[in-house]
Amino acid sequence: MAMAMPLLLLLILALSLVAITSVQVQASTQPGDHICQAPRGGVESGDHGAASRGRVIDITHAYREDVPSWESKNGLGKLTGLVQSMADGDDCNISGLKFDGVHSGTHVDAPGHYVQEHYEAGLDVASLSLDVLIGPVLLIDAPRDSNLTAQVLQDLHIPPGVERVIFRTLNSDRKLMWTQEWDSSYVGFTTDGAEWLVKNTNVKFVGIDYLSIAAYVDIVAAHRVLLGKKLVIVKGLNLDEVEMGLYTVHCLPLKLLQAEGCPIRCVLST
Repeated sequence: MAMAMPLLLLLILALSLVAITSVQVQASTQPGDHICQAPRGGVESGDHGAASRGRVIDITHAYREDVPSWESKNGLGKLTGLVQSMADGDDCNISGLKFDGVHSGTHVDAPGHYVQEHYEAGLDVASLSLDVLIGPVLLIDAPRDSNLTAQVLQDLHIPPGVERVIFRTLNSDRKLMWTQEWDSSYVGFTTDGAEWLVKNTNVKFVGIDYLSIAAYVDIVAAHRVLLGKKLVIVKGLNLDEVEMGLYTVHCLPLKLLQAEGCPIRCVLST
């Protein structure tokens, strides 16, 4: 099984790259067309069944009151509420929005989150490259009995040239993003796993299915390894029923200045 996984990943990558290249060539021959086109077909929200060409799969968690919040038993709480209400005689309805922190729910980390020199250099959410936030991504099922260590990553045999990776882990099996109370036993990168990734791959974008990319025991060190190399990190993804394979990812945060993180909307297209 260990040998079958790398071969399967390589086969999926090769076939999918051929398909994506074919679509882009066809699109570019149409005068006035943009190279990046929305795929035909409907948006899948909540139903993350088997991927088929032309689908858009929403991998963002809704901002429910019971979405887990860092080291809290009570979840995220209420984020929106009317500050003007037609029911109260106002001309229109206007909601207010309040976050205790930008690292809530499905969100992105900018390099300044754990690296002070990057923060002082202005590497905020607004500075994140759309060329990294949008593009081909390999979704990998990680082993269920370990954090993302150097050995685990080495055994996954991430193909050369892959720049975006999303890891579906035991976090999805345990429904941790559907559990109100925060859980420190989530799966994430160890420090040696983070070091292996930046030294041995071309990955610029990494996503995971809980509130932190780093295992709790290595929370600071693993973050600093990844963000020190300016990787874009996306957390809290809804990967419950998304199949392993190659997709195109589209992750768009608000263009926030002087913010080291931001809620984000992420979708996969096929």
